[in-house]
Amino acid sequence: MKIGVLALQGAVAEHIRSLKAAGAEALAVKRAQELDELQGLVIPGGESTTIGKLMRKYGFMDAIRSFSAQGKPVFGTCAGLIVLADAIEGQEEAHLRLMDMTVARNAFGRQRESFETDLPVKGIDETVRAVFIRAPLIKSVGPEVDVLSTYNGEIVTARQGTLLAASYHPELTDDYRLHAYFVDMVKEAAAAGSRA
Repeated sequence: MKIGVLALQGAVAEHIRSLKAAGAEALAVKRAQELDELQGLVIPGGESTTIGKLMRKYGFMDAIRSFSAQGKPVFGTCAGLIVLADAIEGQEEAHLRLMDMTVARNAFGRQRESFETDLPVKGIDETVRAVFIRAPLIKSVGPEVDVLSTYNGEIVTARQGTLLAASYHPELTDDYRLHAYFVDMVKEAAAAGSRA
């Protein structure tokens, strides 16, 4: 499985390390045409407005929408979750609008309110170590979206078909099980694609 990490901003090397630990071939993606050779894509954290601008500038918006439309999985963490969302609270315009959810930016406050916790995630046997840094929240989801975990009653991990979103940074820990969950999604999608 060849999985790319969008290398416009964020913890690209850390995601690549986690994906490799989960058994995938992983590489940094800097040009939209590189998506053609991938089976999955991670959109890392950073600043969602900046990522959105850079994606528009370098032709990633339509390229990632087309990638997702082919049934190839996309995983957004922190700002990457915001980029996937259909709607962003307090903003006129969303970015990719792939996932049927409304998100709130910086819902957990500023940098100094960052924290770590162990989260139970549906589909993963043991709790996952999650690092929340200026994290967004999923405020509401559509009927196709499966809530995988909550923190204090708020949605922080969700899946819609081949799309996976996490409010936190799983790549900043040595716990790569959420990445392994995504690698399994990519394997399933590739198998389904080869049967089609």
